[in-house]
Amino acid sequence: MTNVPLLDLGPQNRALEAQFEAAFRDVLRSNMFIMGPRLEAFEKDCAAFLGVKHALGVSSGTDALLLALMALDIGEGDEVLLPSFTFFATAGSVARLGATPVWVDVDPHHYNIDLEDAARKVGPRTRAIMPVHLFGQSGDLDALQAFATKYRLRVIEDAAQSMGARWKGRSTMSSGDFGATSFFPSKNLGGMGDSGLVTTQDDALAERARILRVHGMQPKYFHREVGANFRMDPLQAALLHLKLPHLPEYNCARAGNANFYHATLKGVAGIAENRPGADKAAKILLPVDFSGQGIWNQFTLRVTGGRRDALKAFLTARKIGCEIYYPIPLHRQQCFVDQKYRGFDSVPVSERLSGEVLSVPIFPELTGEQRQWVADSLADFAAGKSE
Repeated sequence: MTNVPLLDLGPQNRALEAQFEAAFRDVLRSNMFIMGPRLEAFEKDCAAFLGVKHALGVSSGTDALLLALMALDIGEGDEVLLPSFTFFATAGSVARLGATPVWVDVDPHHYNIDLEDAARKVGPRTRAIMPVHLFGQSGDLDALQAFATKYRLRVIEDAAQSMGARWKGRSTMSSGDFGATSFFPSKNLGGMGDSGLVTTQDDALAERARILRVHGMQPKYFHREVGANFRMDPLQAALLHLKLPHLPEYNCARAGNANFYHATLKGVAGIAENRPGADKAAKILLPVDFSGQGIWNQFTLRVTGGRRDALKAFLTARKIGCEIYYPIPLHRQQCFVDQKYRGFDSVPVSERLSGEVLSVPIFPELTGEQRQWVADSLADFAAGKSE
Protein backbone atom coordinates (compact mmCIF):
# COMPACT_ATOMS: atom_id res chain seq x y z
CA MET A 1 0.00 0.00 0.00
CA THR A 2 1.49 3.34 -1.11
CA ASN A 3 1.26 6.34 1.21
CA VAL A 4 0.04 9.43 -0.67
CA PRO A 5 -0.26 12.69 1.31
CA LEU A 6 -2.66 15.33 0.08
CA LEU A 7 0.30 17.72 -0.09
CA ASP A 8 4.02 17.21 0.46
CA LEU A 9 6.10 20.41 0.47
CA GLY A 10 9.33 18.60 1.29
CA PRO A 11 10.64 17.73 -2.21
CA GLN A 12 9.99 21.21 -3.59
CA ASN A 13 11.64 23.00 -0.69
CA ARG A 14 14.58 20.61 -0.49
CA ALA A 15 15.39 21.30 -4.15
CA LEU A 16 15.90 24.99 -3.30
CA GLU A 17 17.18 24.59 0.24
CA ALA A 18 20.70 25.91 -0.42
CA GLN A 19 19.27 28.98 -2.18
CA PHE A 20 16.79 29.56 0.66
CA GLU A 21 19.59 29.43 3.21
CA ALA A 22 21.66 31.91 1.20
CA ALA A 23 18.69 34.26 0.90
CA PHE A 24 18.05 34.05 4.64
CA ARG A 25 21.66 34.93 5.40
CA ASP A 26 21.48 37.82 2.92
CA VAL A 27 18.42 39.28 4.63
CA LEU A 28 19.89 38.66 8.08
CA ARG A 29 23.11 40.47 7.26
CA SER A 30 21.32 43.36 5.56
CA ASN A 31 19.55 44.33 8.82
CA MET A 32 16.63 45.42 6.60
CA PHE A 33 13.58 43.54 7.84
CA ILE A 34 10.67 45.76 6.74
CA MET A 35 9.93 46.18 3.01
CA GLY A 36 12.91 47.47 0.99
CA PRO A 37 14.62 46.40 -2.26
CA ARG A 38 13.99 42.65 -1.95
CA LEU A 39 10.26 43.23 -1.79
CA GLU A 40 10.39 45.72 -4.66
CA ALA A 41 12.29 43.25 -6.85
CA PHE A 42 9.75 40.51 -6.13
CA GLU A 43 6.85 42.86 -6.84
CA LYS A 44 8.39 43.89 -10.16
CA ASP A 45 8.79 40.30 -11.34
CA CYS A 46 5.28 39.35 -10.16
CA ALA A 47 3.85 42.24 -12.18
CA ALA A 48 5.74 41.07 -15.26
CA PHE A 49 4.62 37.46 -14.76
CA LEU A 50 0.97 38.49 -14.46
CA GLY A 51 0.98 41.20 -17.12
CA VAL A 52 -0.10 44.00 -14.78
CA LYS A 53 1.27 47.49 -14.11
CA HIS A 54 1.37 47.23 -10.33
CA ALA A 55 1.90 44.42 -7.81
CA LEU A 56 2.06 45.05 -4.06
CA GLY A 57 3.31 42.45 -1.62
CA VAL A 58 1.14 42.22 1.49
CA SER A 59 0.89 40.25 4.71
CA SER A 60 -1.65 37.61 3.61
CA GLY A 61 -4.22 36.75 1.00
CA THR A 62 -6.96 37.93 3.35
CA ASP A 63 -5.21 41.26 3.82
CA ALA A 64 -4.92 41.53 0.03
CA LEU A 65 -8.72 41.42 -0.19
CA LEU A 66 -9.10 43.88 2.68
CA LEU A 67 -6.66 46.32 1.14
CA ALA A 68 -8.40 46.18 -2.23
CA LEU A 69 -11.80 46.81 -0.65
CA MET A 70 -10.44 49.70 1.42
CA ALA A 71 -8.79 51.30 -1.60
CA LEU A 72 -12.17 51.21 -3.37
CA ASP A 73 -13.91 52.81 -0.36
CA ILE A 74 -16.23 49.85 0.09
CA GLY A 75 -17.75 49.80 3.54
CA GLU A 76 -20.91 50.27 5.55
CA GLY A 77 -24.05 50.42 3.43
CA ASP A 78 -22.42 48.78 0.41
CA GLU A 79 -23.15 45.33 -0.97
CA VAL A 80 -20.65 43.01 -2.64
CA LEU A 81 -21.67 40.09 -4.84
CA LEU A 82 -19.62 36.97 -4.06
CA PRO A 83 -19.95 33.18 -4.22
CA SER A 84 -21.18 31.26 -1.21
CA PHE A 85 -19.06 28.27 -2.21
CA THR A 86 -15.51 29.36 -1.43
CA PHE A 87 -13.06 29.96 1.41
CA PHE A 88 -14.22 32.18 4.27
CA ALA A 89 -11.85 35.11 3.63
CA THR A 90 -13.83 36.27 0.59
CA ALA A 91 -16.92 37.10 2.63
CA GLY A 92 -15.05 37.74 5.88
CA SER A 93 -13.10 40.64 4.40
CA VAL A 94 -16.31 42.27 3.18
CA ALA A 95 -18.05 41.86 6.54
CA ARG A 96 -15.03 43.19 8.49
CA LEU A 97 -15.38 46.53 6.71
CA GLY A 98 -19.07 46.78 7.52
CA ALA A 99 -20.20 46.00 3.98
CA THR A 100 -22.74 43.30 3.19
CA PRO A 101 -22.04 40.06 1.30
CA VAL A 102 -24.69 39.08 -1.21
CA TRP A 103 -24.66 35.32 -1.74
CA VAL A 104 -24.35 34.23 -5.36
CA ASP A 105 -24.46 30.65 -6.57
CA VAL A 106 -21.74 28.92 -8.60
CA ASP A 107 -21.63 26.83 -11.74
CA PRO A 108 -21.84 23.11 -10.87
CA HIS A 109 -19.17 22.16 -13.42
CA HIS A 110 -16.33 24.67 -12.99
CA TYR A 111 -17.34 25.90 -9.49
CA ASN A 112 -16.89 29.60 -10.36
CA ILE A 113 -19.45 32.35 -9.83
CA ASP A 114 -22.68 32.12 -11.83
CA LEU A 115 -23.07 35.52 -13.49
CA GLU A 116 -26.70 34.83 -14.43
CA ASP A 117 -27.48 34.38 -10.75
CA ALA A 118 -25.38 37.44 -9.92
CA ALA A 119 -27.47 39.52 -12.35
CA ARG A 120 -30.63 38.52 -10.48
CA LYS A 121 -29.09 39.75 -7.23
CA VAL A 122 -27.77 43.17 -8.23
CA GLY A 123 -29.47 45.79 -6.08
CA PRO A 124 -29.38 49.57 -5.59
CA ARG A 125 -26.61 49.26 -2.96
CA THR A 126 -24.43 46.82 -4.93
CA ARG A 127 -20.97 48.37 -5.39
CA ALA A 128 -18.75 45.50 -6.41
CA ILE A 129 -18.43 41.88 -7.45
CA MET A 130 -15.76 39.59 -6.03
CA PRO A 131 -15.43 36.51 -8.26
CA VAL A 132 -13.24 33.65 -7.02
CA HIS A 133 -11.15 31.68 -9.52
CA LEU A 134 -11.63 28.54 -7.48
CA PHE A 135 -9.26 25.55 -7.33
CA GLY A 136 -6.95 27.14 -9.93
CA GLN A 137 -9.50 27.50 -12.76
CA SER A 138 -10.01 30.97 -14.23
CA GLY A 139 -13.52 32.26 -14.63
CA ASP A 140 -14.60 33.84 -17.92
CA LEU A 141 -12.79 37.20 -17.77
CA ASP A 142 -14.60 38.56 -20.83
CA ALA A 143 -18.02 37.82 -19.37
CA LEU A 144 -16.93 39.24 -16.02
CA GLN A 145 -15.80 42.53 -17.56
CA ALA A 146 -19.01 42.81 -19.56
CA PHE A 147 -21.07 42.16 -16.42
CA ALA A 148 -19.20 44.79 -14.40
CA THR A 149 -19.56 47.36 -17.18
CA LYS A 150 -23.29 46.71 -17.56
CA TYR A 151 -24.00 47.14 -13.86
CA ARG A 152 -21.25 49.71 -13.16
CA LEU A 153 -19.56 47.59 -10.54
CA ARG A 154 -16.04 47.44 -9.23
CA VAL A 155 -14.28 44.10 -9.65
CA ILE A 156 -11.94 42.45 -7.14
CA GLU A 157 -10.62 39.14 -8.46
CA ASP A 158 -10.02 36.68 -5.64
CA ALA A 159 -7.23 34.64 -7.18
CA ALA A 160 -5.96 33.10 -3.94
CA GLN A 161 -5.82 29.70 -5.67
CA SER A 162 -5.09 30.72 -9.23
CA MET A 163 -1.88 32.73 -9.69
CA GLY A 164 -0.77 31.82 -13.19
CA ALA A 165 -4.17 30.66 -14.45
CA ARG A 166 -5.29 32.31 -17.67
CA TRP A 167 -8.37 32.96 -19.76
CA LYS A 168 -7.66 33.26 -23.49
CA GLY A 169 -4.07 34.14 -22.65
CA ARG A 170 -4.92 36.78 -20.04
CA SER A 171 -3.88 36.13 -16.48
CA THR A 172 -6.22 36.15 -13.56
CA MET A 173 -5.58 39.27 -11.43
CA SER A 174 -5.19 41.40 -14.57
CA SER A 175 -8.76 42.31 -15.52
CA GLY A 176 -10.47 43.71 -12.44
CA ASP A 177 -9.94 46.95 -10.56
CA PHE A 178 -7.86 44.81 -8.22
CA GLY A 179 -6.60 41.27 -8.10
CA ALA A 180 -5.64 39.49 -4.90
CA THR A 181 -3.77 36.27 -4.24
CA SER A 182 -2.32 34.31 -1.35
CA PHE A 183 1.10 32.76 -0.83
CA PHE A 184 -0.12 30.44 1.92
CA PRO A 185 2.20 27.39 1.90
CA SER A 186 -0.32 25.14 0.13
CA LYS A 187 -0.68 27.45 -2.89
CA ASN A 188 1.05 26.73 -6.19
CA LEU A 189 3.47 29.51 -5.26
CA GLY A 190 3.64 28.93 -1.52
CA GLY A 191 5.67 30.84 1.03
CA MET A 192 6.97 29.86 4.44
CA GLY A 193 4.16 31.48 6.35
CA ASP A 194 1.47 33.98 5.43
CA SER A 195 1.80 36.56 2.67
CA GLY A 196 -0.11 37.75 -0.38
CA LEU A 197 -0.23 40.08 -3.36
CA VAL A 198 -2.48 42.86 -4.66
CA THR A 199 -2.47 43.82 -8.34
CA THR A 200 -3.99 46.61 -10.39
CA GLN A 201 -3.62 48.30 -13.76
CA ASP A 202 -4.71 51.67 -12.33
CA ASP A 203 -1.98 54.10 -11.21
CA ALA A 204 -4.20 56.02 -8.79
CA LEU A 205 -5.56 52.87 -7.15
CA ALA A 206 -2.03 51.50 -6.82
CA GLU A 207 -0.85 54.66 -5.09
CA ARG A 208 -3.74 54.63 -2.66
CA ALA A 209 -3.19 50.95 -1.87
CA ARG A 210 0.50 51.62 -1.17
CA ILE A 211 -0.41 54.33 1.30
CA LEU A 212 -3.11 52.25 3.00
CA ARG A 213 -0.65 49.35 3.28
CA VAL A 214 1.42 51.41 5.75
CA HIS A 215 -1.31 52.81 8.02
CA GLY A 216 -2.38 55.47 5.52
CA MET A 217 0.98 57.19 6.02
CA GLN A 218 2.61 59.62 3.58
CA PRO A 219 5.07 61.14 4.25
CA LYS A 220 6.51 59.35 7.28
CA TYR A 221 4.45 59.85 10.45
CA PHE A 222 1.83 61.92 8.61
CA HIS A 223 -1.40 59.99 8.07
CA ARG A 224 -3.91 60.95 5.37
CA GLU A 225 -6.40 58.33 6.54
CA VAL A 226 -6.66 55.18 8.63
CA GLY A 227 -4.98 52.29 6.89
CA ALA A 228 -3.42 49.19 8.41
CA ASN A 229 -0.18 47.22 8.60
CA PHE A 230 -0.45 45.08 5.48
CA ARG A 231 3.28 44.83 4.71
CA MET A 232 5.03 41.74 3.37
CA ASP A 233 8.29 40.93 5.14
CA PRO A 234 11.40 41.03 2.93
CA LEU A 235 12.36 37.51 4.03
CA GLN A 236 9.11 36.15 2.62
CA ALA A 237 9.66 38.20 -0.53
CA ALA A 238 13.19 36.85 -0.94
CA LEU A 239 12.10 33.22 -0.53
CA LEU A 240 9.10 33.59 -2.83
CA HIS A 241 11.25 35.36 -5.41
CA LEU A 242 13.43 32.25 -5.62
CA LYS A 243 10.38 30.07 -6.28
CA LEU A 244 8.66 32.41 -8.77
CA PRO A 245 10.72 31.31 -11.83
CA HIS A 246 9.72 27.70 -11.07
CA LEU A 247 5.98 28.43 -10.93
CA PRO A 248 5.30 27.50 -14.59
CA GLU A 249 7.13 24.22 -13.96
CA TYR A 250 5.06 23.53 -10.83
CA ASN A 251 1.83 24.37 -12.66
CA CYS A 252 2.77 22.17 -15.61
CA ALA A 253 3.48 19.22 -13.31
CA ARG A 254 0.08 19.64 -11.67
CA ALA A 255 -1.56 19.69 -15.11
CA GLY A 256 0.34 16.51 -15.97
CA ASN A 257 -1.08 14.80 -12.91
CA ALA A 258 -4.59 15.95 -13.78
CA ASN A 259 -4.17 14.66 -17.35
CA PHE A 260 -2.97 11.33 -15.97
CA TYR A 261 -6.08 10.96 -13.82
CA HIS A 262 -8.31 11.73 -16.79
CA ALA A 263 -6.48 9.40 -19.16
CA THR A 264 -6.36 6.55 -16.63
CA LEU A 265 -9.96 6.84 -15.47
CA LYS A 266 -11.56 7.63 -18.83
CA GLY A 267 -14.08 4.93 -19.64
CA VAL A 268 -14.01 3.39 -16.16
CA ALA A 269 -17.53 2.38 -15.16
CA GLY A 270 -18.99 4.72 -12.56
CA ILE A 271 -16.61 7.60 -13.38
CA ALA A 272 -17.25 10.51 -15.76
CA GLU A 273 -16.08 14.05 -16.37
CA ASN A 274 -17.98 16.83 -14.61
CA ARG A 275 -19.49 18.28 -17.78
CA PRO A 276 -23.05 19.21 -18.70
CA GLY A 277 -24.86 16.03 -19.66
CA ALA A 278 -22.54 13.74 -17.70
CA ASP A 279 -23.69 10.18 -17.06
CA LYS A 280 -26.19 10.42 -14.22
CA ALA A 281 -25.20 6.95 -13.04
CA ALA A 282 -21.59 8.05 -12.40
CA LYS A 283 -20.51 7.85 -8.78
CA ILE A 284 -17.46 10.09 -9.27
CA LEU A 285 -17.23 13.16 -11.50
CA LEU A 286 -13.73 14.36 -12.45
CA PRO A 287 -13.01 18.11 -12.55
CA VAL A 288 -12.52 19.68 -15.99
CA ASP A 289 -10.33 22.65 -16.93
CA PHE A 290 -12.83 24.47 -19.16
CA SER A 291 -10.41 27.33 -19.87
CA GLY A 292 -7.61 24.98 -20.91
CA GLN A 293 -5.20 27.20 -18.97
CA GLY A 294 -5.91 26.34 -15.35
CA ILE A 295 -3.23 25.60 -12.77
CA TRP A 296 -4.89 22.83 -10.73
CA ASN A 297 -4.43 24.10 -7.19
CA GLN A 298 -6.86 21.33 -6.27
CA PHE A 299 -8.22 18.27 -8.08
CA THR A 300 -11.74 18.38 -6.71
CA LEU A 301 -14.10 15.51 -7.41
CA ARG A 302 -17.86 15.50 -7.14
CA VAL A 303 -19.06 12.32 -5.44
CA THR A 304 -22.73 11.74 -6.12
CA GLY A 305 -25.51 9.86 -4.37
CA GLY A 306 -24.45 10.74 -0.82
CA ARG A 307 -21.23 8.69 -1.19
CA ARG A 308 -18.69 11.47 -0.50
CA ASP A 309 -17.97 10.59 3.12
CA ALA A 310 -17.73 6.92 2.22
CA LEU A 311 -15.10 7.70 -0.44
CA LYS A 312 -13.20 9.87 2.03
CA ALA A 313 -13.10 7.00 4.51
CA PHE A 314 -12.14 4.54 1.74
CA LEU A 315 -9.20 6.67 0.58
CA THR A 316 -8.08 7.40 4.14
CA ALA A 317 -7.97 3.66 4.88
CA ARG A 318 -5.71 3.30 1.84
CA LYS A 319 -3.42 6.05 3.20
CA ILE A 320 -4.42 8.54 0.52
CA GLY A 321 -4.79 12.11 1.73
CA CYS A 322 -8.01 13.89 0.83
CA GLU A 323 -9.91 16.91 2.06
CA ILE A 324 -13.32 18.56 1.75
CA TYR A 325 -13.11 22.07 0.28
CA TYR A 326 -15.64 23.22 1.56
CA PRO A 327 -18.03 21.35 3.89
CA ILE A 328 -20.27 24.34 4.64
CA PRO A 329 -21.24 27.11 2.21
CA LEU A 330 -20.55 30.58 3.56
CA HIS A 331 -24.18 31.59 3.97
CA ARG A 332 -24.58 28.79 6.53
CA GLN A 333 -21.51 29.64 8.60
CA GLN A 334 -22.44 30.42 12.21
CA CYS A 335 -21.32 34.05 11.96
CA PHE A 336 -23.54 34.67 8.92
CA VAL A 337 -26.51 32.33 9.26
CA ASP A 338 -28.62 34.66 11.41
CA GLN A 339 -27.93 37.68 9.20
CA LYS A 340 -29.91 36.28 6.27
CA TYR A 341 -28.06 38.43 3.77
CA ARG A 342 -29.64 38.57 0.33
CA GLY A 343 -29.29 35.32 -1.56
CA PHE A 344 -29.13 33.08 1.51
CA ASP A 345 -32.15 31.10 0.32
CA SER A 346 -31.21 30.82 -3.37
CA VAL A 347 -27.83 29.12 -3.73
CA PRO A 348 -28.80 25.47 -4.30
CA VAL A 349 -25.65 24.50 -6.21
CA SER A 350 -23.45 25.74 -3.37
CA GLU A 351 -25.52 23.69 -0.95
CA ARG A 352 -25.21 20.58 -3.12
CA LEU A 353 -21.50 20.91 -3.79
CA SER A 354 -20.71 21.20 -0.10
CA GLY A 355 -22.11 17.70 0.31
CA GLU A 356 -20.34 16.24 -2.74
CA VAL A 357 -16.82 17.65 -3.18
CA LEU A 358 -13.61 15.87 -2.25
CA SER A 359 -10.08 16.89 -3.26
CA VAL A 360 -7.37 14.30 -3.90
CA PRO A 361 -3.57 14.70 -4.31
CA ILE A 362 -2.40 16.80 -7.27
CA PHE A 363 0.84 18.38 -5.99
CA PRO A 364 3.70 18.60 -8.54
CA GLU A 365 6.02 16.05 -6.99
CA LEU A 366 3.56 13.13 -6.98
CA THR A 367 5.41 10.01 -8.07
CA GLY A 368 4.12 7.72 -10.77
CA GLU A 369 3.44 5.07 -8.16
CA GLN A 370 1.52 7.49 -5.95
CA ARG A 371 -0.80 8.84 -8.63
CA GLN A 372 -1.42 5.33 -9.97
CA TRP A 373 -2.50 4.27 -6.48
CA VAL A 374 -4.91 7.21 -6.30
CA ALA A 375 -6.39 6.37 -9.71
CA ASP A 376 -6.65 2.65 -8.91
CA SER A 377 -8.39 3.44 -5.64
CA LEU A 378 -10.94 5.71 -7.30
CA ALA A 379 -11.65 2.99 -9.85
CA ASP A 380 -12.00 0.40 -7.09
CA PHE A 381 -14.49 2.58 -5.21
CA ALA A 382 -16.51 3.17 -8.38
CA ALA A 383 -16.58 -0.60 -8.90
CA GLY A 384 -18.08 -1.10 -5.46
CA LYS A 385 -15.07 -2.39 -3.53
CA SER A 386 -15.33 -1.72 0.18
CA GLU A 387 -11.65 -1.86 1.20
